[in-house]
Amino acid sequence: MVDRTGLGERFASEMSLEEPEVPLYETSKERQQYDEMANLYAIIMATEHLERAFVQDAIDQKTYTYECKRLISQFGVAEHVLRDQMSTETFMNVYQMDCPRAVERLLVQGVPQAMKGGDSNVNHAATVAETVQYFITTMDAVRLEQRYVDELQPLLSDLMDSLTRLPETPNDFEPNRVVQSWLQKLNAMRAVDEIEEGDARQLLHDLDSAYTEFTRFLKSQSSS
Repeated sequence: MVDRTGLGERFASEMSLEEPEVPLYETSKERQQYDEMANLYAIIMATEHLERAFVQDAIDQKTYTYECKRLISQFGVAEHVLRDQMSTETFMNVYQMDCPRAVERLLVQGVPQAMKGGDSNVNHAATVAETVQYFITTMDAVRLEQRYVDELQPLLSDLMDSLTRLPETPNDFEPNRVVQSWLQKLNAMRAVDEIEEGDARQLLHDLDSAYTEFTRFLKSQSSS
């Protein structure tokens, strides 16, 4: 008959010599923090792969734009959650994330890459009408004292997307530069942050000047 008592005692002794398991988190708050970090990591990686696929013509413009807008929106939420702990740049350095395309899209541009040209006259007119509406809506929001980043950033993002879809605009088109600079400023802030009153006045002035330049460009195009 096999002596199972000695075998069991030896097994228990060997188990006791193993290294104790170190938990990744001890509280539900710490667990949520790790989940948020994993979410941010996944969004950055997904954006990098999306940008590569678009450059390689592996996806069409419509699919790219839809997915990119979704990722940019998700990034804004995920980044806000971790902003008090570390910046996105620090996060990427800590976890050795080499994602230059994602950095450009999420931290610098803040809008999907647009493809100019190829629009029919009908589509061109629709884009112009959209751009006018986005200008008016954004300026009205500032006049109505909307100051939070998560109120203004989506409006500026829509305006930038519409501007970059306009064909025949020069590469140094001033309205694009103005809107892009404000997007970069807001992208560096948290969603719950408010812009100061002085910044709000400057934003309204810049948008008004950009809109004037935009209409001047349209008139020059129609008369040429």
